[in-house]
Amino acid sequence: MTRSVPSVPSAPHARVTPLTRPRRLRSGDRVAVVAPSGPVPGDRLDEGLEILRSWGLDPLVMPHVRERHPRFGYLAGHDADRARELTEAWCDPSVSAVLCARGGYGAQRMADRLDWSAIRAAGPKVFVGYSDITALHEAFATRMGLATLHGPMVAALTFLKDGATRESLRATLFEPESVRTVGAPAARPLVPGRARGVTLGGCASLLAADLGTPHARPSAAGGLLLLEDVGEEDYRLDRILTQLLRGGRLDGVAGIALGSWAECGPYEGVREVLRDRLGGLGVPVVEELGFGHGESNATVPLGVSAVLDADAGTLTLDEPALL
Repeated sequence: MTRSVPSVPSAPHARVTPLTRPRRLRSGDRVAVVAPSGPVPGDRLDEGLEILRSWGLDPLVMPHVRERHPRFGYLAGHDADRARELTEAWCDPSVSAVLCARGGYGAQRMADRLDWSAIRAAGPKVFVGYSDITALHEAFATRMGLATLHGPMVAALTFLKDGATRESLRATLFEPESVRTVGAPAARPLVPGRARGVTLGGCASLLAADLGTPHARPSAAGGLLLLEDVGEEDYRLDRILTQLLRGGRLDGVAGIALGSWAECGPYEGVREVLRDRLGGLGVPVVEELGFGHGESNATVPLGVSAVLDADAGTLTLDEPALL
């Protein structure tokens, strides 16, 4: 039997609304590569840069991308440097997109150090990343009103090794009207149904960690919430989802799309946790939609209106991800 978490009545939250979409990329565009989180393996970065060049892009690697913090080896340099370089990349008028090199950990440490006034003044640009970059997706949504791309990073193994992952990002960047529907062969309903809303979300543990911070969204009301994670055992995943429920983050959500749960234990056990924690919300839930830390990582825009069809295993955008 599915059991939901009891909650006390609360005032209705403002609904998630569509965000500003940046323009698509064109051959010859300059794209900045930043490292907001963990250190970047140099050989993988070089390989990823060659892929970008093969697409006709001009990658600009920010100066500190290849650095490692002298005391905290899990960070790609000092917080101030990582924040300054993302701000500088965004405010460079020659740059059309900012692409993250990898995730790991560290985006939360520098999100409040970004110059958000300058970033807003510079206007919309394409922003791509996933995993720890979820913290920045949320920041761009709440502080700038910008739609972003939950997609592979320049030095990620899936980007380097999986052709479907690369094509999903390339098509989204250059031909967004060609990838209006996201699906995967394994996608199926965890809870059947169909819902319309605005996409948001990312790594579940990062969304839970964002609760209570000054610029966090109060809820996902009216939204289609994307959730995935990596390396979380079933009981830790239970804790993360329970925190999202207890914190009101899932209040009013219209539907949920689940991606990969790599290294989270046998999937049947993970599936039972997902069913137990999310099945009682009374909204459609589709599983294995093909985004996140799995063997393939589809690019999914955050901040756009879409229809989730759990029975068909699809997420269909009302408009292309980019203008």
